[in-house]
Amino acid sequence: MTGEPDRAEPGTGERRPHGEAAAVLAALEEHGGTLAVAESLTGGLVAAELTAVPGASRTFRGSVTAYASDLKRDVLGVDGTLLEERGAVDPEVARQMAAGVRRLLGATWGAATTGVAGPDPQGGQPVGTVYVAVSGARGAGKVVALRLNGDRADIRKESVRIVLGLLLSELSGNGRAQDTEQNGGN
Repeated sequence: MTGEPDRAEPGTGERRPHGEAAAVLAALEEHGGTLAVAESLTGGLVAAELTAVPGASRTFRGSVTAYASDLKRDVLGVDGTLLEERGAVDPEVARQMAAGVRRLLGATWGAATTGVAGPDPQGGQPVGTVYVAVSGARGAGKVVALRLNGDRADIRKESVRIVLGLLLSELSGNGRAQDTEQNGGN
């Protein structure tokens, strides 16, 4: 993860994508993999970051923005009882979203984001509570719990950066076996 800010390309006004998105797509291409993304709090920002990279269509299959819980259940296959009992901001919901989008869109990898970007808490979860997940063909997937600081835009942007970093780590084989929790943000 580079941590580099987005910058406009000179004379174009277009944003240059984060290094993480380009690195993820390159790693997928190198391994012959494909990616699908399920987004809640990021509302399409992960997909936008990926598709800003020229040639993304070689490995990026598509995305589902499932902001509403019924879409998480009906489209992505997240367990309805889980959603009722724990709400949408939950590590297992993130895991099931990643696995569900991978199956739904026929990709070798799935990634997901769910959480509370603010301005208000949701379902008893404080602003900045985020779960990001990846799912590959080899196993159940990996979830990272985040406690992010900043405003709504900061939390969403940091969630994008972290889910891409997690995916890159898993693609390169550097991911740890257990779930982790990170603190961060601005």
